[in-house]
Amino acid sequence: MFLGDGMGKTIVTGSRSVGGGSTTFKSATVAVVGDGFLARDMTFRNTAGPQNHQAVALRSGSDLSVFYKCSFEGYQDTLYVHSERQFYRECDIYGTVDFIFGNAAVVLQNCNIYPRNPPNKTNTLTAQGRTDANQNTGIIIHDCRVTAASDLKPVQSSVKTYLGRPWKEYSRTVFMTTFLDSLIDPAGWMEWSGNFALNTLYYAEYANTGPGSSTANRVKWTGYRVLTSAADANKFTVGTFLAGNSWFPATSVPFTAGL
Repeated sequence: MFLGDGMGKTIVTGSRSVGGGSTTFKSATVAVVGDGFLARDMTFRNTAGPQNHQAVALRSGSDLSVFYKCSFEGYQDTLYVHSERQFYRECDIYGTVDFIFGNAAVVLQNCNIYPRNPPNKTNTLTAQGRTDANQNTGIIIHDCRVTAASDLKPVQSSVKTYLGRPWKEYSRTVFMTTFLDSLIDPAGWMEWSGNFALNTLYYAEYANTGPGSSTANRVKWTGYRVLTSAADANKFTVGTFLAGNSWFPATSVPFTAGL
């Protein structure tokens, strides 16, 4: 367990990056692998900067890990949700390229997602790494807010910001009942490399709100869908997707089990 005095008060910081000679995996300021890790009221930061490419603030491969009221601050590849089952509640995540990425079964709930000003004028919020259709993994963004960070706001119109792109063939990401501000590109999602994964990925949106939430001009990929029924969206809730009712209560962290 890591217990801090609050976001911005208790800060773990580092500056490793791929641009500085590290690997993405080893660039993490903090890495957690033991099961049942809990962090609250902390900031995890990587200060390598936007020019140094992949630079992870936190990497979790901890099964049944929970992060409550934590801030994750970096640019490219900020939060590495590497593997296993994870839950993030009332957290802040800052970044530019693929800044929530990995192949965990993870739900982010009541979080603030803050895209920053990227060097190449393109932001991607997520890059989910599911490699097989049978893996029960995915990045689920539920009841969150996506708004521009302070450095992006003044130049927002010159930057394209997308909900995600398919890092691996069966990439799965769902945005549900989340506020998407005007910075989100009307297409919503971006290719990784040509037609790669566009037929096999699973990208979905359900009942999102805000000026960036219109699905009228979204991508026309086979793997993209707009969910209209609560029954379909319910598969990606904390209660169903993470079986949260069986293990969350012991953490004392608040959660919404359903939609």
